[in-house]
Amino acid sequence: MDLILYFIDFFIHLDKYLPGIIQSFGVWVYVIVFIVIFCETGLVVTPILPGDSLLFTLGALAALGSLHIEVLLVLLSIAAIAGDSVNYSIGHYIGPKVFSYEDSRFFKKEYLQRTHEFYEKHGGKTIIIAQFMPIIRTYAPFVAGVGAMTYSKFILFNVTGCISWVCVCSLSGYFFGNIPVVKNNFSIVIVAIVMISVTPGFIAYFRQKFLDRRKATAD
Repeated sequence: MDLILYFIDFFIHLDKYLPGIIQSFGVWVYVIVFIVIFCETGLVVTPILPGDSLLFTLGALAALGSLHIEVLLVLLSIAAIAGDSVNYSIGHYIGPKVFSYEDSRFFKKEYLQRTHEFYEKHGGKTIIIAQFMPIIRTYAPFVAGVGAMTYSKFILFNVTGCISWVCVCSLSGYFFGNIPVVKNNFSIVIVAIVMISVTPGFIAYFRQKFLDRRKATAD
């Protein structure tokens, strides 16, 4: 429980923890954030890692001179693209049988099913849209692999989505993260970013549930 509480505190107060990490690890912080973004996008079991909020915070710190924004944009775009590609490969290898798996500590069938429904509705552009939606971002490449989308088609959407996501979130932090009203309420801003990010996914999910229920009633 203490570990969970610490993780939540770290997630919400990234602005307080990251400067200390940068000071302690120096240039190695680029490797650390590369690994975090790679895991957040590439491993189905780690959808709760910070994504949007981390990029925003890194951008804000880069504006202060703690990091180089150009390096962040290139490095984290590569991390996201590589992570999604690994995720796609895992889904392609495991195949449709994954939908029969039971829930575990690291696997939630509900998340997979929700992403599958989103993918069925929006098709290939899901890969781009999902980059801006936590949890669905982690599962979308996996579902694309399961659904046998060709890798050549997937990589086009993937590169577009990943670069757009990294640039939008990081540059938002770079240009707006140090505005006094944002800087003085950084924790609230981070929570707001998370809430705004997950809202479209919940709306789509409950809308689909409503349509399914109405269809069942009509039948």
